[in-house]
Amino acid sequence: MEPVTLTTERLVLRPFSPADAPAVHAACQDPDIPRWTPVPSPYDFSHAQDFVVRACPEGWRTDSTYNFAVTTKADGTLVGAMGLVHLALHTAERQAEIGYWTAKERRGRGYTAEAVREVARWAFTSLRVERLEWLAQAGNTGSRAVALKAGFRMEGTLRAKIAHRATRRDAWIGSLLPADLGLASETPHLPFPG
Repeated sequence: MEPVTLTTERLVLRPFSPADAPAVHAACQDPDIPRWTPVPSPYDFSHAQDFVVRACPEGWRTDSTYNFAVTTKADGTLVGAMGLVHLALHTAERQAEIGYWTAKERRGRGYTAEAVREVARWAFTSLRVERLEWLAQAGNTGSRAVALKAGFRMEGTLRAKIAHRATRRDAWIGSLLPADLGLASETPHLPFPG
C-alpha cells in the first residue's frame, strides 16, 4: 500500500522519513519505552535510522505494518509512533492490532488517544478492519489509559502472551469495533447473550 497521511485537530500522522531518526532516537532513550515495547535496549542511533529508513517503508510496501510518525500540527514536533501490526486484512478475520509509544515530554496531553481514534477510523473505513486489538504488557497502565480513552473495551489478561527480553509476560487485551465509533461493519456482530 502507498503510505497515507492522516490529520486530526492537533496532529499530523504521516509516514516516517530519514529526518525523523534523531527525534526517534531521543525519544527511545526514555527507559519506559524499551521497558514496555519491543524496541532494542540500549537504543542506538543506528536502530532509529533502520526503523525510519528501512522498516517503516518496508512495512507499507509489504502490507505487513503501517507505521505513522505522530507529529503536532503547530510545529511538526514528533509526539510518538503508532502502527497497525499483525494485519489480517485479506482474510475473513479482517482485524489488526494497534501499537504505540509516546515521547516522555508529550505524555498527558491526550495526543496519543487522539491519534489512536484517527488510525482506528482509517482502519475501519479504508482498510475495512472489523476488529482492532490493543495488547500491552500487564502493568502498563499508561498504555491502558490511552486505549480506554480512545474507546477500547478491556477483555482480560492473556497469560504468557508477550515474549519480551527473554521472558514471557502476561498481556492485557482490549478491542475496538466499528460500532464503538458509530461506524458500520460488513459482517454483523452477534454478541453472546449472557
